[in-house]
Amino acid sequence: MYLQHFGQKHPPLGKETTELWDDGALALLQQRFQWLLDSPGVGLLTGEAGVGKTAALRVLTASLNPHRYQLIYLAETDFARLDLYRNLAITLGLEPAFRRAALWRAIKARIQELADGRNILPVWVIDEAQNLPLEFFRDLPAFLNFAFDSRDLMTVWLLGQPSLAQTLNRAPYAAMASRIQVRLRLTPIAERERFKHLIEHSLQHAGATHTLLSDSAMELLRQASQGLPRQAGRLIQTAMRLAVPKGLNHLPDELIHEAIEVLQ
Repeated sequence: MYLQHFGQKHPPLGKETTELWDDGALALLQQRFQWLLDSPGVGLLTGEAGVGKTAALRVLTASLNPHRYQLIYLAETDFARLDLYRNLAITLGLEPAFRRAALWRAIKARIQELADGRNILPVWVIDEAQNLPLEFFRDLPAFLNFAFDSRDLMTVWLLGQPSLAQTLNRAPYAAMASRIQVRLRLTPIAERERFKHLIEHSLQHAGATHTLLSDSAMELLRQASQGLPRQAGRLIQTAMRLAVPKGLNHLPDELIHEAIEVLQ
């Protein structure tokens, strides 16, 4: 109802967003993403919860040619180590074996079949990777060495909070760290002008045709969201819902305050 009231095609800063605002950070990510398509390997993307890691990868992977790449997206990481490979096997169309050696051999054969028979590169995106069992980070380099002993035939992206990078810098995971070819960190958009451009772009892309936020309301939003796009989006969407019964077509300061209280 609030979308129709404000003439929005989709929630601002919501999952339906297909055109992300960028002042350089996402362009760099796009470049590095392409690197790992041209020369398969492991990428690490970190940042605070809500900073836009998943949204950025969602936009990048949406443009992948399905005749050239097979996206394997893992969002739930609260699995045992072997279950992660079973999930990979199922996504590749295999009946997963129970023993690790047989499971790895089957995955290796399927990925080689995709590469040699159909020229398809699997792209394995593991979200919330900070929640993975630590054994996985000791295990994955061995799997990659086994599966791709002569050539790399799969790209892996690990997405997680900053603690993930700290974990991988520890000595027990040196083999995993040495496998990472691309490391990037997204940071909150905390500067006033950058934040204003982010919000204005998001509202316009969602369908806004007039100014919804005053400078003071924008500043309230910036401070309350701490520069995190997901939180800013939740606040804007909540304020819009609160505006509808009041008959407002903009978001004054008091509505932003009310939205902040609702979400606390």
